[in-house]
Amino acid sequence: MNVQAYKDALVRKRDELVGTGGVKPLQASMENNTRQGDMADQATGNNEVHIALKLKATDAKILQAIEEALTRIDKGTYGICRDCGEPIAEARLNAIPWTRVCITCKEKQSS
Repeated sequence: MNVQAYKDALVRKRDELVGTGGVKPLQASMENNTRQGDMADQATGNNEVHIALKLKATDAKILQAIEEALTRIDKGTYGICRDCGEPIAEARLNAIPWTRVCITCKEKQSS
């Protein structure tokens, strides 16, 4: 496993998430959602703000997971499942480099 390649991928993803403009697009959506227009327009505006908030929350969770993964790389524990202690398959790490658990443990959580 080439840990440096995973570290590079994690840093790129972190930069991509941080570089999306932060709060500004959400702030603009909220400002555009004034009391003008009919109820359908207002509902659409409220829905857009709600979606933007959900996306920001998801981005924040991914950013936190990325930071944790970078810490695990520094500690030498990257690629080891948090739950069972077994190595995480490279295919899983390639798909989700910030993952904390192997596919077997993830499936157990989902069921």
